[in-house]
Amino acid sequence: MTRRARPPIGVGERHTVVSFHAHPDDETWLTGGTLAKAAAEGHRVVLVTATDGSAGMAEPEFHRGPDGLAGRRLAELHTAASAIGCASVELLGYADSGLDGQAANGKGFAAADVETAAARLAVILTREHAEVLTIYDCRGGYGHPDHVQVHRVGIRAAAMAGTPVVLEATVDRDLLRAALRCMRMIGLGSRLGLPRIVHAYSPRASVTHRVDVRAHLGAKRSAMQAHTSQRAAAAGERSLAFCLRLPTPLFRLVFGHEWFVERGRAVGQPRSPDIFSSLDKNDR
Repeated sequence: MTRRARPPIGVGERHTVVSFHAHPDDETWLTGGTLAKAAAEGHRVVLVTATDGSAGMAEPEFHRGPDGLAGRRLAELHTAASAIGCASVELLGYADSGLDGQAANGKGFAAADVETAAARLAVILTREHAEVLTIYDCRGGYGHPDHVQVHRVGIRAAAMAGTPVVLEATVDRDLLRAALRCMRMIGLGSRLGLPRIVHAYSPRASVTHRVDVRAHLGAKRSAMQAHTSQRAAAAGERSLAFCLRLPTPLFRLVFGHEWFVERGRAVGQPRSPDIFSSLDKNDR
């Protein structure tokens, strides 16, 4: 589908970004600072979550209540979205597929028909006049099947709606590998199972955006803290709990920047600090 025609961007113009994620808490890890920055600058931020996160690891106490873990995680999602400054939260209502893709009897979001799911997301993109859509890279970050499906569905939905800019939220893999080597050397985070993500995310050469979010880490930390159910598990230390214990200077170092790969943008250009930077280019 042809992209929608749009007038030239004026100085100080406000935009709309739709950030599409798989589970409650995903919005905070890779995009929380960027979304908080956009909201603080007066842009409209709409959060879309595909599943209720009911297959996530959590202690038994969080499964209690009439709505179980799903109800708890959706409540946490709204609290986190408020901390970030989201104007709206939309739920696609799919089942959580689980890390192996077999939760919900193998009928979770990862197994959903891409065209059907994309059409539902496209309705939101069109209604919101979204100019930017964030999804995940082709690996789904660290490979969760629901994250890979977000990539597929998001690309198709943007084509349906004519959304001009699609950004794949990711991590600078080169930087991640260096950080993991340092952690191993000092014995930090040994219970987190970090080696499995060494081949995840995107190589530095493909990254098109590096967004400085240091001024918005208070909002990001508050959003992380909102996901209480994901901070403890009997199986071992959770990444969220580990990161929230980091002293402020180290937290700032680890989470001070967020990375994206813009679909269709030529590699080799200087990395942009602004997710809306492509909107004023003639080829958009």
